[in-house]
Amino acid sequence: MKQQAVVIEGKGLCIGYKTGKAVKQVHAGLDFKLRRGELTCLLGANGAGKSTLLRTLAASQPPLGGELDLLDKPVASYSERERSRTIGVVLTDKTQVGGLTVFELAALGRQPHTGFFGRLSREDKAIVSRALHAVGIGDKAGHYMAELSDGERQKVMIAKALVQECPVILLDEPTAFLDVVSRIEIMSLLHRLAVDEGKTILLSTHDIEQALVLSDRLWLLTSEHGLECGVTEDLILAGRMDALFSRQEHIRFDLMHGIYSPTVEGCKCVFLKADDEILRHWTQNALNRRGYLCLSPSEPRPAFPMLEVLSPRQFVLVADGQSRIFHSFEELLDHIGG
Repeated sequence: MKQQAVVIEGKGLCIGYKTGKAVKQVHAGLDFKLRRGELTCLLGANGAGKSTLLRTLAASQPPLGGELDLLDKPVASYSERERSRTIGVVLTDKTQVGGLTVFELAALGRQPHTGFFGRLSREDKAIVSRALHAVGIGDKAGHYMAELSDGERQKVMIAKALVQECPVILLDEPTAFLDVVSRIEIMSLLHRLAVDEGKTILLSTHDIEQALVLSDRLWLLTSEHGLECGVTEDLILAGRMDALFSRQEHIRFDLMHGIYSPTVEGCKCVFLKADDEILRHWTQNALNRRGYLCLSPSEPRPAFPMLEVLSPRQFVLVADGQSRIFHSFEELLDHIGG
């Protein structure tokens, strides 16, 4: 398959900000590319510089050095009007727009094309309607924003960015205030828009689980290593997720399930046998919580208790030459204690 075209490229980019006469450098020497038709997720700890990087890409603050090109032209060479037709931005902040209807708010995205006091033509209205339907909220075009849930409001803000007809959409924590269903809907929507509409979409997020499932590429930003970019699976299997957080003494990245979890503390061990991968995962989860390290029965270790999981209602524990059967996690955990 042909590689997608590069839309934004940074070479040796230095980002930061000025406070009075002082200059605060956040990162230097950043190299990256954003491609058409891809969803890229920017991950990093709080304070790593994610918002500073997004503001620099959106041209709301200038870079301190290096090169930043948009569609093969320096970003600095674009007028404000040209940028507003090229880059759409969706921020985390909850805006006070309850008095506007869904259609009216989304229609504000046409301002780069109509001017602030411009009238909407029939074509403009059709663009707004298509965008609302594209994000799955066309049936609420006449509703006031105050009547919507947080997830629905976020969909309207994404529709507003689509109405700008920009090739690039940048989003800062678009799922920060949403419940789990809405987070999945928004992330799935953004990936679909990247693929179906050919958009270049970059978003910062702490929703790592959904990012690993749906993002085509990851940008990992840390104070220690700067910016590391790559296809999601390449970075995961190269062990780069373990370097994402500096305070990681007590957490680990679970390669099998794509999540971060606490490290197991304690010195108790048990051999765990389960043919069913789901049963093994949740049994290990329960035992880890009680301070047990789960070993494979094939590991050459001293004699530890053996737990065989046959079903969620049948656990066979062999210890000190005696065998006991438990019929629920509750019975098992009450027996082994904490």
